[in-house]
Amino acid sequence: MKSSTKFLVAACFTACLFFVLPTASADDWNKKTKVTFSAPVEVPGVGAQVLPAGTYVFKLLDSMSNRHIVQIFNEDETHIFTTILAIPNYRVRATDKTVMTFKERAAGEPEAIRAWFYPGRQWGEEFVYSKPKALQLAKVSNVPVLYTPVEIASVEDLKTVPIEAVKPTGEAVPLAEVVETPPMEVAQVQETDTKTLPVTGSLMPLIGLLGFLALGAAGFMRKYSA
Repeated sequence: MKSSTKFLVAACFTACLFFVLPTASADDWNKKTKVTFSAPVEVPGVGAQVLPAGTYVFKLLDSMSNRHIVQIFNEDETHIFTTILAIPNYRVRATDKTVMTFKERAAGEPEAIRAWFYPGRQWGEEFVYSKPKALQLAKVSNVPVLYTPVEIASVEDLKTVPIEAVKPTGEAVPLAEVVETPPMEVAQVQETDTKTLPVTGSLMPLIGLLGFLALGAAGFMRKYSA
């Protein structure tokens, strides 16, 4: 009987541990998104290229208050096509589906990705191009485009390179004319969400449940060990 009692107590504590452990959604904190393109698209970044029609996985690799780093993988995530510098941009209304916006291109040329918005989020990723490509896109679309004036050689460069915006005329313009800077409190929340897995709900009810089960197990032991 004593051995059965010990087993019951151990089982109770094991069950409590399963309840108390926090849960997390990987797709939420790194914004993992599977996207299928029906036509070729152009993407910037380290490894900038034209992706053929097909299915790809977008992930947020790193997040700082004023810039983000995005990676694009093949469908089974065994190959990275490009690593992209982005900065937060705002949309008035969030949607329950992934949204990709594109820059206009000349006839016959693949569309160039401008921004990526994760479902349910008003803040998305506005992609940064090289200066020659940004100027080309600005002239075609007739709107300013983000660019970095220096050559990017590695992923580490993305964390420190300057970011500017260029008008169709070739003039530089403030970033505020292209994207909206997130409020400080929003930037802090984004950084925290990216570096720590979210805990679902308060642990207080579970702590109370743990205490209740422990008391019940102790009473059971006293009853059957007497």
